[in-house]
Amino acid sequence: MTDTAHAPVRPSRTAIHVELDGPVLHVRLNPSEQDDTLGVAVIDALVGLLDDLHDRPDIRILVLSSMGADFCLGADRNEYQAALVADPAGAALRRIADKAHRLCQALENTHAVTIARLHGRVIGAGLALASFCDLRAGADTSRFRMPEVGIGLPPAWGGAMGRLVSEVGAARIRELMLTCDVFDSATAHRLGLLHRTAPLEQLDKVVEAWTRPLVRRSPEALVLTKRMLAGYARADRTADVSQLDSHLLTAHLQSYGGQGPGASR
Repeated sequence: MTDTAHAPVRPSRTAIHVELDGPVLHVRLNPSEQDDTLGVAVIDALVGLLDDLHDRPDIRILVLSSMGADFCLGADRNEYQAALVADPAGAALRRIADKAHRLCQALENTHAVTIARLHGRVIGAGLALASFCDLRAGADTSRFRMPEVGIGLPPAWGGAMGRLVSEVGAARIRELMLTCDVFDSATAHRLGLLHRTAPLEQLDKVVEAWTRPLVRRSPEALVLTKRMLAGYARADRTADVSQLDSHLLTAHLQSYGGQGPGASR
């Protein structure tokens, strides 16, 4: 049995940077050479960390941010292309897509209250990942985009469509999904993709304004409220097809030569 009081949170030294501040765990994406994408190494590191949190009830809040110039430019297209070349049947692609789905489900279901701290560009899979956090704050200079349809793919990374429809509403998100237009923080806030916006230099204060009262709340009440919110959100989806998303995504990637969702470079 793991000692829950001292169980380590295993960081990846290359893909993410992890720092524990009492009950608050700061997890920062750690891009290399300005490659602010969600590659397999990042996904594996985040899934491993979230799995470890099951043994750390003392960690009450997880703040997700990035050390790069942008929060995230989407999925790693090069990895998708390489997987398709190595395995034209698509099994390798499905494994990558399934990992993305597992990550988003783990983020949604963890007991810790999750906060996304967003800056720079938040594109494709990066927006999907952020949408699975409980609270989202963005710099007023941030820019958002869902480019998948523009490169011939459905917005399926990690089960993103169901989550975005649940969080924002189909009518509000439809135009941006279909047109792939860039939109700003004010629009993201109006749609409900962001709960708060602030100048970049004040973004940490916004996050702190959330964490201070949250750590004083009853852990049981917070966890139960999270479970209830997730349950009602899923019930509102009448038919949750997100489990099929990895297979849908793989089929489209095979059809379109391995291009993955992400930012247009």
